[in-house]
Amino acid sequence: MSSFDLKNESEVKEYIDKLGVEYRFGCYSEKKPEVCHLLGDYLEGIRKDFEKAAKVYRSNCDDYNYGKSCLKYGNYSFLGKGRASDKGDPAKAYSYYEKGCTLNDPDACLHSGLLLVSKLMPKEITRDVPKGFELLKKSCDMNNSGACFYLSGMYISGVLKDEYQQAKKGAHGEQAPAGEKPPAEPRPPGAYVVERNMEKAFDFAYKACELRNMYACANLSQMYAKGDGTTRDEKKAEKYKKMAMEMQDEVKKQQQLTFQQGLNPT
Repeated sequence: MSSFDLKNESEVKEYIDKLGVEYRFGCYSEKKPEVCHLLGDYLEGIRKDFEKAAKVYRSNCDDYNYGKSCLKYGNYSFLGKGRASDKGDPAKAYSYYEKGCTLNDPDACLHSGLLLVSKLMPKEITRDVPKGFELLKKSCDMNNSGACFYLSGMYISGVLKDEYQQAKKGAHGEQAPAGEKPPAEPRPPGAYVVERNMEKAFDFAYKACELRNMYACANLSQMYAKGDGTTRDEKKAEKYKKMAMEMQDEVKKQQQLTFQQGLNPT
């Protein structure tokens, strides 16, 4: 593509139009999945045509097995974006996240894993902690910092099986009859889907922090300070506390810059 003066409004418009033509040609004529994904991004970010963007992402996932497009269409489905009703479809979203994960997109693995392990997700999703854990593990193995952080959290608290989580209630969410008591701590060995393990929690927090997850760095600092899952080390506790604070400052600066750009788009 020839050079354009991006300070010239007419040339910018010409550049944007030609960009769209190139993406359409690369997608529809040359059938390049990576270009189809760029076309979806173009329709979403520049044209703000979410309905067409959704169609491109879905087709690119279904027809060309492009993991990033599966993730994007999963997001659209979950939020109801690009649809006339604006009503989300969590079950469809999960199916596209799961496909994206099988195609080795780490963010798709993160999203599908979180849908399965969360207790706050819509009723359309059947909770499956063991499967969700494996999806998060796959995401972490592909260096997704968020997945590593969530896995660390699961090991910090442990995850009870559903029958133990619901021990205080009877069928259909009703209160258990008077006189019945929930299982006393400690729970029996089979009560947990994920056993509490501070050493493993430390390992996942360490990896997440190395991948620049500030919440993991903050947890790592606390673990070193208390000797949880690792040898107590005040110097390392201070080191990771400082790292977390520096990351927090970076986030605040980026948010401020984004806000200023919104006020002064030119």
